[in-house]
Amino acid sequence: MSSHSHNYDLVVIGSGPGGYVAAIRASQKGLKTAVVERDALGGICLNWGCIPTKALLKNAEIMHTMKRAEEFGLKFSDLSFNFQRIIKRSREVAEINSKGVEYLFKKNKIEHIAGWGKLIDSHTISVTDKEGKESRKVSANKIIIASGGRARMFPGVEFDGEKIITSKEAMLLDQPPKKMMIIGAGAIGVEFAYFYNSFGTEVHLIEMLPHILPIEDAEISSQLERSFKKQGIKIYTNTKVEKLQKSAKGVKVQLSSEGKNSELEGEVALVAIGVQGNVENLGLEDVGILVEKSAIKVNEFYQTNVPDVYAIGDVIGPPWLAHVASHEGIIAADHLSGGKPSPLDYTNVPGCTYCQPQVASIGLTEEKAKANGYELKIGRFPFRASGKARAIGETDGLVKLIFDAKYSELLGAHIIGAEATELIAELGIAKALETTQHELQHTIHAHPTLSEAIMEAAADAIGQSIHI
Repeated sequence: MSSHSHNYDLVVIGSGPGGYVAAIRASQKGLKTAVVERDALGGICLNWGCIPTKALLKNAEIMHTMKRAEEFGLKFSDLSFNFQRIIKRSREVAEINSKGVEYLFKKNKIEHIAGWGKLIDSHTISVTDKEGKESRKVSANKIIIASGGRARMFPGVEFDGEKIITSKEAMLLDQPPKKMMIIGAGAIGVEFAYFYNSFGTEVHLIEMLPHILPIEDAEISSQLERSFKKQGIKIYTNTKVEKLQKSAKGVKVQLSSEGKNSELEGEVALVAIGVQGNVENLGLEDVGILVEKSAIKVNEFYQTNVPDVYAIGDVIGPPWLAHVASHEGIIAADHLSGGKPSPLDYTNVPGCTYCQPQVASIGLTEEKAKANGYELKIGRFPFRASGKARAIGETDGLVKLIFDAKYSELLGAHIIGAEATELIAELGIAKALETTQHELQHTIHAHPTLSEAIMEAAADAIGQSIHI
């Protein structure tokens, strides 16, 4: 399907988990493909998000375990840490992953064009270098915009990268601050609260909705709140930040909650209130591509209103998840190369938060399922009743499964506890295959494993759990 009038069959703008996956898929389909990227390959996810943060969180988890050494009969004196080395390890992990994408580009004969890509028309991209000079023009039969997103800014506040910061700077601090305020308790806010608390920072976590991790099931969020409070994290829910300003000490945050005002002051404020799409300076308005609230409008195959231009990932709006961007990229590449892909089922997207205890979920929360009019059967199994959880000393948390009472179909699954982010995969397959309560209950799970809690929770939904 190569078009001789264009340099490439496909040019992708952005090399994050959306862009680079789309490019590889297109190349596998025989399309001559190039990717325009101004920064390191792999985008935010590999360089400043998913991957390096998980390296940091592993350090925090080890620190937590060390603090509990006596439970395991281990003894040592004066545990200390080298914070710069912790940060350095996370950067090394990121660099290796970014080099991995470079290797995949070579292997799949994808050209990496360094620079900033901007649409001149629906088939032409102007690439400018760091100084803003045009380095070249490329033409493509099809274009995918995968320009990603960035931290949403707090209105009227100047982010200086030192006192008022985003998650990117939070990964590069020289030392853990004495006191940190985190505004927004979604996955990013919660993960950094856990990380900095592990290394001795007094953490104040502020959320304007009734629970931290507000998109999770309320029962699960409440469990995490209890666990975080035990760990010494200070939590403010139903609390609005009225004002954020620099002060002599660092930052002052003015709060209001149920008509009461209060003030916090500390060295650093991390703002984690969401993501906005990178829709600026891409030439979208010149080409007439529709944008709504910093998100590009697309159809179920990720075509914009200009049919040869597609858009995927954070730039098309929530859910702002790497694994979603990758799957959107595959669907877009299949569609533009003439295939007939099935649209993505957004009810089958797992969400994971990598604090300890971990949180993972797929499908509907109990609140959503009820609001959708389902009659429910709910099964729960606490990890304190799991032999494996006791053996490894991780008894915090539970598995909660939500079934439709009428057909016994799995509607939602929610896990808080050790390895929740790995355990959720079984429920992803189960839900994609439209599994029922009966099948989960009667699938033999190896003993002793944490995954038995899933089988037991399924049994509990009809009052047949053996171990509670």
